[in-house]
Amino acid sequence: MAAAGLSYALLVQGSPYSRQPAHSALRFAEALPDQGHRLACVFFYHDGVYNAAAMMSPPPDEPHLLMRWRALHDAQQCELLVCVASALRRGLLDDGEAQRHGFEHASLASPFELTGLGQLIEAAQRHDRLITFGP
Repeated sequence: MAAAGLSYALLVQGSPYSRQPAHSALRFAEALPDQGHRLACVFFYHDGVYNAAAMMSPPPDEPHLLMRWRALHDAQQCELLVCVASALRRGLLDDGEAQRHGFEHASLASPFELTGLGQLIEAAQRHDRLITFGP
């Protein structure tokens, strides 16, 4: 009988187009099922929160990382968690935060969710591996 695969959580600290961490994290996450593993959640922290920007619009000849994160979420049913403190500092707000701060529109893409650092700590404790992709 084959051993059960591992449960992974990822921590992404790099913005989507300035350096490699976000792209590397996506490629790693996309490869997990082929290796018999499961991606449980991705936590976006510091400039990594920009991966959840709803109005991201890269040129057609570049990978659309927002669409790839969404596809990853759909394919693997993983959580896409965004540090609320890092997001608010960078102008990324969900509907509730936009309303609370007097803005007309949210700037956080669906299915990303704002959450606190407690979720990151919980992910590290609950899953077999926490892999960090940083600047």
